[in-house]
Amino acid sequence: MAHDEQQAFDGLEPHVASAAGGGILQPPRSQAISADEIALLRSANLLLVGMRALANEIAKNLMLAGIGSLTILDHHLVTEDDLGSQLFISELHVGMNRAAAAASQVRALNPRVALSVDMENILLKPPEFYSMFDLIIATDLDLSPLSMINAACRFVNKPFYAAGSHGMYGFVFADLITHEFVIEREKSNLSTTVKAETMTRSIIAANAKDLNGKQIEMVTKREIYSPINLANTSPLQSEQVSSRRRKLQVSPLLTCLRALWEFQALRQQSLPTHSHPDLELFTKLATEKHKELQLPPETLRSEFLRSFLQNVGSEIAPVTAFLGGQVAQDIINVLGQREQPIQNFLLFDSEDSKGPVYALHPIFPSLDGRVV
Repeated sequence: MAHDEQQAFDGLEPHVASAAGGGILQPPRSQAISADEIALLRSANLLLVGMRALANEIAKNLMLAGIGSLTILDHHLVTEDDLGSQLFISELHVGMNRAAAAASQVRALNPRVALSVDMENILLKPPEFYSMFDLIIATDLDLSPLSMINAACRFVNKPFYAAGSHGMYGFVFADLITHEFVIEREKSNLSTTVKAETMTRSIIAANAKDLNGKQIEMVTKREIYSPINLANTSPLQSEQVSSRRRKLQVSPLLTCLRALWEFQALRQQSLPTHSHPDLELFTKLATEKHKELQLPPETLRSEFLRSFLQNVGSEIAPVTAFLGGQVAQDIINVLGQREQPIQNFLLFDSEDSKGPVYALHPIFPSLDGRVV
């Protein structure tokens, strides 16, 4: 492994670790990246859709990690509103295509990474377009285009991430279809058996090796995923609504995100304004979504609704830095087939410094009559 390649990857870790102070999904890596993982990273060809502040952070981290190639795609033009929180543009770029304007600064982060620019509307791409990539990330889109991209990725069997930020709030969604990964841990006295651990995760193999006199167990697990359109209408897992105490712990951000996507579907993708009709409709939708999730009415406070609506559509650098770090770290883990990936919705509320993860999947009856 080249020394500068390890340094580039190590340079990513402090950013991800420090950004994850509260509500962290997983701790930073405690082990150095292996030569095999470096090879997997260097051969990876990724597509990043959108080039706003969040995508800037994702691109920065992936370039520094040393992936093989990255295509940045955005058909929008740079506006003055973009200048406040985006990393790679200046006043000179206003009126230019976002992806093209950012390209030179993105490329400068790591000239070894093959960087391509696509200025076409992603919604005009056929499903076959996605087959050339190993993984696709779509940012700052509403549910309709995210669902279309996700469906196309599934058609060609490619893992998909979606992420978005709204001021102090944001989310990351993962649909890896089926993903296998390895957890390394010190071997205990109890043997690890092949079994289902959760509705989506199973242990499929366990092997041991000797490392400096210690027995290390390598456990292979498999996760199965759901597309975003199904996850968006799926209930919380039974254990999360099994008691009032647990219901009180569920973030109202999940409710508001679902209400926002429903609002955009009804209003031709526009964001809610502060007009009375918009506020009335959004509040109605949020109340309905909260009830569908079987959550107590008192956890959907008017103060939270007001704060969320005030933040919708805005970009705040520390929030996009946290989300971008989380997305990039998870992608690196997935490419290296190591560590537990996001399953499947990570929500980030920077006001509470929390980043809970919810596994949202349809509930189907099993052949023996149990609900799974």
